[in-house]
Amino acid sequence: MSSGNEGDPFLQVQADVLSTLDTSRPLFTSYLRIRSIASSPSSPELTQARDELESTLGDLTSDLHDLIDSVQAVEIDPFRYGLDIDEVGRRRRLVEEVGGEIEDMREELAKTIAGVQQKSYAASVNPLPLPSSFDAESPDGDGYAVFEQQRQVEIMHEQDEALDGVFKTVGNLRQQADVMGRELEEQGEMLDEVDTLADRMGGKLQTGMKRLGTIIKKNEGRSCPIHAHRRPAADVVVDTMSSCCIAILIFILILLLILVLVL
Repeated sequence: MSSGNEGDPFLQVQADVLSTLDTSRPLFTSYLRIRSIASSPSSPELTQARDELESTLGDLTSDLHDLIDSVQAVEIDPFRYGLDIDEVGRRRRLVEEVGGEIEDMREELAKTIAGVQQKSYAASVNPLPLPSSFDAESPDGDGYAVFEQQRQVEIMHEQDEALDGVFKTVGNLRQQADVMGRELEEQGEMLDEVDTLADRMGGKLQTGMKRLGTIIKKNEGRSCPIHAHRRPAADVVVDTMSSCCIAILIFILILLLILVLVL
């Protein structure tokens, strides 16, 4: 439907008709249920239900007549009102369907009143049930329709509960996935910190190894056998201390390397 038909009176009346029709359907179902258990046509519950249904059907019929007049007017020259053939056909089908449903309700309403009167008369004359009363309890009667409706409601309720369970399970899985994601992020940050610390310790080890290599080269030059007889005793003591320091540095470097590997 085009946007130019937003102000069409037909659409406004159509909305009212569909809303009233939605209201009349549960009233009609309730009326059938009350009729199936009523013992007298003058039952207060039956009378109230019938009055409410008749009032609603009266309003619905009045609005339907407006729709029928509108459809008959546009069928003559639909292009004059900015409508195409398909839209006119849709409106005609809508009027026919609503009218048919209203007629079915009215027929069932009249049939129901006669059925209740017959049931009351049979109960006053003969306490035994008439054969026709068994037909009312057949699978084609209103009692079976009410039972089927109740069964459908129960099935829908069970399906809703099953869907709620599925939604809860999906929600739990999502929460678990969120927790696992946060834990993985924390572990990733910890690994980054370990990598940074390992890089720092590796740099310090390389610096220490360079210094150690420099010290070893100096000591090798001092401990050369060609000049050993020329070195004084003080130099020998210094060389001994240097060797001890080198050994200590090597031990410290090895210890740091072990700590880095363990952590």
